[in-house]
Amino acid sequence: MSSIMVFLFCVATGYVSGGLTGSFYRLVTNKPASFHLISENARTQILGILTLVFAGPVVIMRNAMMAQVYENRPPYWLLLSGCIASGWSFLSGMLVLDIVLTTIA
Repeated sequence: MSSIMVFLFCVATGYVSGGLTGSFYRLVTNKPASFHLISENARTQILGILTLVFAGPVVIMRNAMMAQVYENRPPYWLLLSGCIASGWSFLSGMLVLDIVLTTIA
């Protein structure tokens, strides 16, 4: 497998794990994952931080797309947000794949 394919596989794994984590958080708390945790109680803050480790890229892209639609941000804003989210997704995807492959072997 070429290194580009491994990179894309890690990014895809990160986005999938982020989407699943964010959806589970929304199922449990009835509100979407967000970076705004300051007004929450301590238990919800800890749960939110643990969720954002994996759901961060999904939250970044959701916020960037909403800003593009509602605030009419410039296109490079969406591109930069996508690059940041993809980098974060790559790292979280590597973590997930490392955990899975370590437990299998």
